[in-house]
Amino acid sequence: MIVVVHDVRSTHNVGSLLRTCEGLGVQRVYFTGYTPYPGTASDTRLPHIAAKLTTQIQKTALGAEKFVPWEHMDDAMACIRRLRATGYAIAALEQAPDSIALPTYHPPAKIALLIGREVEGIDPDLLALCDTVLEIPMFGHKESFNVVQATAMALYQFRFG
Repeated sequence: MIVVVHDVRSTHNVGSLLRTCEGLGVQRVYFTGYTPYPGTASDTRLPHIAAKLTTQIQKTALGAEKFVPWEHMDDAMACIRRLRATGYAIAALEQAPDSIALPTYHPPAKIALLIGREVEGIDPDLLALCDTVLEIPMFGHKESFNVVQATAMALYQFRFG
């Protein structure tokens, strides 16, 4: 399992996603667009910005950033194309007219899950590149789950469903 995290703004969500991915055995996480990511030795961001974002991510990652392989790519489309070229099916987690209910989905062995912005969701241009759009059925008054909780549900379903 691979996770592509596109344009997720919150460092706390990023840290929690890393912790969730580590716990569910995700092989790699790609941070794309403006998603913050932990610092690296070859970081091109201004040092004080990289340090601040890393500290904020670590608050919820609790060390998971050291165990889950991750990579930053500015271009989500390039990331998706690279994954597809290496045999991954791409599934987006989004509410859409043509979505499939998560509990009914049976993922292939090589699956990449695309998740997007906390409020606006995944850009239609990125959705068009996906093989499948998955939706988590809602039973309450709210229209969606937090991006981390939704990702956890999807990854758990992929792993054990």
